Amino acid sequence: MPLFHTAVLTALAMLAFAANSLLCRLALQSQAMDAASFTAVRLVSGALMLALVVRLRRAPTVGGGNWWSAGLLFLYAAAFSFAYVSLPAAVGALLLFGAVQATMVGVGLWRGERLALRQWAGLVLALGGLVVLLRPGLSAPPWGAALLMLVAGMAWGAYSLRGKGATDPMGVTAGNFLRAAPLALLLAALLLGQSSLSAAGLAYALCSGALTSGLGYVAWYAALPGLKAGAAASVQLSVPLLAALGAVALLGETWTLRLALAGCAILGGIALVVIPRSGGKKEAGKA
Repeated sequence: MPLFHTAVLTALAMLAFAANSLLCRLALQSQAMDAASFTAVRLVSGALMLALVVRLRRAPTVGGGNWWSAGLLFLYAAAFSFAYVSLPAAVGALLLFGAVQATMVGVGLWRGERLALRQWAGLVLALGGLVVLLRPGLSAPPWGAALLMLVAGMAWGAYSLRGKGATDPMGVTAGNFLRAAPLALLLAALLLGQSSLSAAGLAYALCSGALTSGLGYVAWYAALPGLKAGAAASVQLSVPLLAALGAVALLGETWTLRLALAGCAILGGIALVVIPRSGGKKEAGKA
């Protein structure tokens, strides 16, 4: 694939992933939609979009995926939505991304992978940034919502590890979305008495499911063959920053000193862990 096409697809995918935080926060902060309904519409519309893409590429069925991965996908999507009821978009994206990478690195360590001194320093730096972000104070995020977003990140990290090395990531993702959709519909039915829905909220959820989730994954999987491991890991560091900039510009959120310092520490620390050295050796936690 030409370098220009890879760059465009990568940029579109990162923008889509960052937009998920903005769309969810838009729907929930304005009470245009409740969290359970947002989760259901997002997963159902994402499943339909991915199934359509799989069929258009002449794959007759969506045969990939499994219920364990679908359960993790549902847990991620539900915790993500409920966290954003009270969590600012910028903080949520930072917590989510940090938890994803920490989970993948932690599993690698548990499996016997070794970290270099530079990577241990990165872990300490990232954890220090998390402490700065969550320590009590006027601008600290709500603890309950923060923990939910950390759960979402751990679920997505585990989901990513289960799908690592899949020969058909698009088919696997489509199959997992199709399995996760009924779980989200069941959650929405159980919380029907607390539901709220508007045209704006429905539009945000459909965009999050069909476009920034469904087509966002299509763009990312199309770009991956043209990216080296280090580039694939490092480019994902842009997602929390893009979400933060979008939140300030579109949602009126404040760029605080706490967020800036914590963000630099968390993303910088993660970069030290997941980005391979110039020698090209693979390191633990590679995205």
